[in-house]
Amino acid sequence: MAYTVKDSIGLPFTLFRARDALSYEEAGVMTAEPDNSTGTPEFSQLVEAGMLEGSRVNLLFSRPGLSLTHVWFKTGFPLPRHSHDADCAYFIISGNLRIGTEELGPGDGFFVGTDVPYTYTPGEGGVEVLEIRTSNLFDIKMLVNNTAWWDKAAERLREVQPRWPEETAPPSGIKVGV
Repeated sequence: MAYTVKDSIGLPFTLFRARDALSYEEAGVMTAEPDNSTGTPEFSQLVEAGMLEGSRVNLLFSRPGLSLTHVWFKTGFPLPRHSHDADCAYFIISGNLRIGTEELGPGDGFFVGTDVPYTYTPGEGGVEVLEIRTSNLFDIKMLVNNTAWWDKAAERLREVQPRWPEETAPPSGIKVGV
């Protein structure tokens, strides 16, 4: 749980701890748009094949107008193209990822504005990212509308998922939500 005290000018000061982080499911901070691909047979097929075993998404801190999330995607996690209804800055703690033609690693980051579509692919060994969002409640809109992407994602999932049981801790070793 976050601990809050008042400083000398009345502004809140808050401590938060990684061990107290909540999963997005527990925190209820992100809602899926009802008419997007999370309800499609293609998405359901990936989930049933174990896609979600390749990710951990935990809310570290939240207050109106701000949230901080720790994300760990394992090697090659198939992240569908999507958008959110809030601005977000992403900071890579450890591991690496490919976004477009760019390879990014520890200390690198990127910014995605409200409703801007994006995706990225975690590299070998996965990636850990901090997400600093301009909202404490936001949506996710899946924007994949072609079968070819889902087929490729299913193929990639079959390729990378056998490595996931060996990836027992995020690359940084930070224990979040434990």
